[in-house]
Amino acid sequence: MEDKSSTAKQAQRPFVLGIETSCDETAAAIVSADRQVLAHRVLSQIDDHAEFGGVVPEIAARQHISHLDKLLESLMKDADLGFDDLDAIAATTGPGLVGGLMVGVMTAKAISTASGKPFVAVNHLAGHALTVRLVEDVSFPYLLLLVSGGHCQILAVTGVGEFTRLGTTIDDAAGEAFDKTAKLLGLGYPGGPAVEAAAREGRAGRFKLPKPMVGKPGCNFSFSGLKTAVRRLAEECVAVEGVLTIKDRNDICAAFQQTLGDCLIDRLRNAIAMFRETAGSGAFPLVVAGGVAANSYLRGRIEALAEQEGMRFSAPPMSLCTDNGAMIAWAGLERFLVDPAINDMDEAPRPRWPLDDDAKPMVGKGKKGAKA
Repeated sequence: MEDKSSTAKQAQRPFVLGIETSCDETAAAIVSADRQVLAHRVLSQIDDHAEFGGVVPEIAARQHISHLDKLLESLMKDADLGFDDLDAIAATTGPGLVGGLMVGVMTAKAISTASGKPFVAVNHLAGHALTVRLVEDVSFPYLLLLVSGGHCQILAVTGVGEFTRLGTTIDDAAGEAFDKTAKLLGLGYPGGPAVEAAAREGRAGRFKLPKPMVGKPGCNFSFSGLKTAVRRLAEECVAVEGVLTIKDRNDICAAFQQTLGDCLIDRLRNAIAMFRETAGSGAFPLVVAGGVAANSYLRGRIEALAEQEGMRFSAPPMSLCTDNGAMIAWAGLERFLVDPAINDMDEAPRPRWPLDDDAKPMVGKGKKGAKA
């Protein structure tokens, strides 16, 4: 077993603690400047939300309150460090479920105040966007596909805190489409892994589904119509056979996954052309991050696209694709290295917090600000 005490002593400072409570994972980690994860803990709430078919915000917040203190105590023991040994405390401050965000931010600020260490407010999406730099030597600029349960964006990343949005979803995120498809077909929660598993046993060519936005200019996505088509397809199968069979489910999942992949690839091709207008024609990294990046089928298709386009494919390991504390600690460390005098104690939890400051609502007046 690895000697955590020895690892911490050999690691390069600064050390940053990251806390993640934006949705249904209670997570924390400590990372060092030389890309070592000194300790990492994730407490999943899947069982607490499974019977509802999705995340219930009130339950998520209560679970964070119940478990975060003990999780942090165990984390510090794993790293054999005290709070005074840290150089900064980071926490997801948005976007996300505001009840959960409040738990993590207030806990982080309390530790910051007690230890005299600076508090770093981290955008959850920046955590996903920068995670690849924790595990690989990926330099700026790079093109990023960020796909998760709540977000689907293509961004040019030119530095820490420097993001230009090239495309986004005009309705639902890719991960949300997976979850709702799984719920519709009775596959349970979380939907992404369930749909992927069913798709492996299915035949995608049996059904044809619409490919929203494919062939159109720009890089925006739309998945609402695809979900509706899946529902109608399932209803047609039931009308013909009297029941939705396992074969039907598997074939629908295979068709859905392939169609969603076609949409991602089409939008990415356009984004690569746009990215190269400013970045040039070099072998820049094409990075995929977020929970949907854990889907091996989609990951494989994006990697193949990168090879075709002469780009270098990069992605975090599967364990760091879904929400975790290491990505928040690393994003906080990156900000701390840029500005060692940073202290975000005045920052409050933000349910909406787009990565690019110029973001505008895609639909409606957006009185609460642009959706992340």
